[in-house]
Amino acid sequence: MIAYILRRVATMIPTLIIVSIVAFIIIQLPPGDFFTTLQAEIAQSGGGQDKETVKKMQERYGLDQPLYVQYLRWVSGFPRGDFGWSLEWNSPVLPLVIERMAYTILVGGLSLVFMVAVAIPIGVYSATHQYSISDHAVSFLGFLGLSLPGFLLALLWMFFGIIVLRIPVGGTLSPALRDAPWNLAKVSDYLNHLWPPAIILGLASTAQLQRIMRGNLLDVMGQQYITTARAKGLKERKVVNKYAVRVAINPLISVMAMEIPKIISESTIVGIVMSIPTTGPLLLRALLSQDMYLAGTFLLFMTSLLIVANLLADLALAWADPRIVYT
Repeated sequence: MIAYILRRVATMIPTLIIVSIVAFIIIQLPPGDFFTTLQAEIAQSGGGQDKETVKKMQERYGLDQPLYVQYLRWVSGFPRGDFGWSLEWNSPVLPLVIERMAYTILVGGLSLVFMVAVAIPIGVYSATHQYSISDHAVSFLGFLGLSLPGFLLALLWMFFGIIVLRIPVGGTLSPALRDAPWNLAKVSDYLNHLWPPAIILGLASTAQLQRIMRGNLLDVMGQQYITTARAKGLKERKVVNKYAVRVAINPLISVMAMEIPKIISESTIVGIVMSIPTTGPLLLRALLSQDMYLAGTFLLFMTSLLIVANLLADLALAWADPRIVYT
């Protein structure tokens, strides 16, 4: 197992190198750079900026250099934790990325917990009550959850919270507590603003996992060893929970790792709608303004997150199914 983990970690290095090259090239594909984009925005607002000033700023930050020189200049700082300078925010890139990544991981982790806590029991119940009224009702809700995009659910929550409940929604804290010192009331308010985006990001995946769990369990329930367990006089609950669910849940672990990219992509629009500090809004702004080091670092960290998530899913699959052995 240790040798397998080390091999997987070793393969991460060339993968991240390739991703960094491709991401840097794609970010640089639009014509111009950060300062030409800024000059165009100033011109649209009625202001002006002479070309000589733009040229001097490009020379100062090395944006007049060839693409490969800019790339090497960027990656040369990685060993010492230097991921470049954000031109728009006038700040080192790493603190900006870590702050947004930490919140995204927190919300995404809560979404995964919500998915597991809801999808598996509902999937098991739906499979053990096949074609009943409750099964049809759960299936209908599942299809409804699959069809509603995350940004629409975010808008519905914003409307319901503001108009119906008359509570502050959006952001990470209520306006009255943003500048207050941390105490029990502020922590409680932070948690109240944390669970809505977590549930919204997890709802579509929950509906999908519930359908997958139902189908897997129905398939397992028809296997010969389940019939044998019933013939031995075991209680139905024990047959389902100890034998059938344990096998049916294995494919679900692999599917959950594939849901992580969906959560990250959904967090972009949901983050903009709900004004929460996920990676999405800042990454979108960095791409629009051609803040290349910030955008490239975001993409690199998100790729690392996906690779680690897939590794953890493989390890969890081996833990859940002793028949799987990684060497």
